[in-house]
Amino acid sequence: MPDFGPARHLPAHEYVRERWHNGAGWTRRILRLPAEGNWDLSLSIADIEEAAAYSSLPGVEREQVLLSGDGLRLEFADGGQATLLPPHQRLRFAGDRAVTGIPLDGPPVRAFNAMWRPDVLEVDLLHRPLVGGMFCFCDAATAWAVYLLGGRARVGADGVEFDLETGDSAWLAAPARQRFLLDGAGEALLLRVRRAGAAAAAQ
Repeated sequence: MPDFGPARHLPAHEYVRERWHNGAGWTRRILRLPAEGNWDLSLSIADIEEAAAYSSLPGVEREQVLLSGDGLRLEFADGGQATLLPPHQRLRFAGDRAVTGIPLDGPPVRAFNAMWRPDVLEVDLLHRPLVGGMFCFCDAATAWAVYLLGGRARVGADGVEFDLETGDSAWLAAPARQRFLLDGAGEALLLRVRRAGAAAAAQ
């Protein structure tokens, strides 16, 4: 099981730019757990300027969200097809499903990628407006990731406080039950990350 580690601010200027696994494009890495070796969770932003085949990632689940651009068409080798349109349409699919991403006419496309190993983690991705405050509850089996799509926000909890600007992220985690206040105005992607089987065990 991955160690969720401490809560932390992940400012956009610290994202690490790197090649896709297959070398066909570029991505900016936001977070990996664990940070070294084979990861169980990866959050990143892909810049897609032309048609490109995605890396094949067996044993991985992927969810992609359009961040900017006129749209992104996903053409799967099995004949399936989907189009992600503005403002923030998204799609979940298996990481080993062969697919090519094709930007629609207009500026280059930028997309948020959440990838995880479903035998280790369960991930729910939510798109939420920020109007005032909301709480994210964490414990040893549950953590949250926040990506600020627009606006400004502040994260606060016992011993933790930092500000988020548009494009920044946050990782919210604690070894025991703790609530984090996310307070601001704008919109965000929220990812609830749970150890596999944690939801069933809690029932």
